[in-house]
Amino acid sequence: MMKLRSGRTLYYGKGDVLSYRTYAAPLSVKAIPESLYTGDTNIIFAHNIMFSVSSEVLLTSFTQGDNTQVVATDSMKNFILRQTANYDGSTTEGLLAYISERFLEWYPHIEAIEISADRMPFGSVSVTEGSGWRDSQLVFRRSHNEHACARLKWMRSDAGIALSEHECAMKEIQLIKVSGSSFYGFVRDEYTTLPESYDRPLFIFLDVCWTYSEAEDAFDHKRDRYVPSEQVRDIAHTVFHSSNTPSIQNLIYRIGHRVLSSFPQLSEIRFESNNRTWETIVEPAGPVSAGVYTEPRPPYGFQGFTMTREDLNEGRIDE
Repeated sequence: MMKLRSGRTLYYGKGDVLSYRTYAAPLSVKAIPESLYTGDTNIIFAHNIMFSVSSEVLLTSFTQGDNTQVVATDSMKNFILRQTANYDGSTTEGLLAYISERFLEWYPHIEAIEISADRMPFGSVSVTEGSGWRDSQLVFRRSHNEHACARLKWMRSDAGIALSEHECAMKEIQLIKVSGSSFYGFVRDEYTTLPESYDRPLFIFLDVCWTYSEAEDAFDHKRDRYVPSEQVRDIAHTVFHSSNTPSIQNLIYRIGHRVLSSFPQLSEIRFESNNRTWETIVEPAGPVSAGVYTEPRPPYGFQGFTMTREDLNEGRIDE
């Protein structure tokens, strides 16, 4: 939400700007122990973009129906799509920064911009070649699993154009761990009906968001400090697999600790998680015995948590 200097909320924009760019610059990143991800060919560099603007001079378009300073949202859409073709970088964050800076240069009466994008992932299909297999560089399939996101907010001032907010994310991660999670020792009183669990299947929905100490590290991968969302996701996979956790709260703390330890260029990490653990129908007889479950009944529990680099000063957590 954008506000004018007067404190009034004022913005308008365009959503669902679907941009399918081909052959963007490839991305190459350092390997980390928890992930096989080292980059992306970016043969398909696709995003769903939301874009909004704000300015004092736009107030009369609301109060008087005066459109003389209004940039049509259709023009915004065309600007975003055309400028996407001119972008020579390889990250979502860099693309959004490039579009924002060009737009503020082109329309000097616009005071603020908020732009966000969901990366639409496309993975290469596997094809036979001789007696083996390889990834096709021509045929890709759309994934509807977790996806990377980014959000930037820019403000114009007498000193020039400046980034006021940024956040990167991997959203809609859905993970089920069939054993090795527990939840017990919580407050029990007359309102408590939930039984304690010492080994339960745990199904979580998870959004992980982070910010950089220097946002330029996200915009320019050549600085060699870009944090790919795929590596953050894989750290979450590794921690969930290897840790016996007493709660989702402790799980996301462990993930955050590992991410901040792995990437010193990050200043903060934020979590939003949901507990979607299945309802047990047939209790398994042992750790690897058959069990039957169904979707949980609403409502669902959720958690939110933010960590900064100061949390690392508390010492290493037990793995």
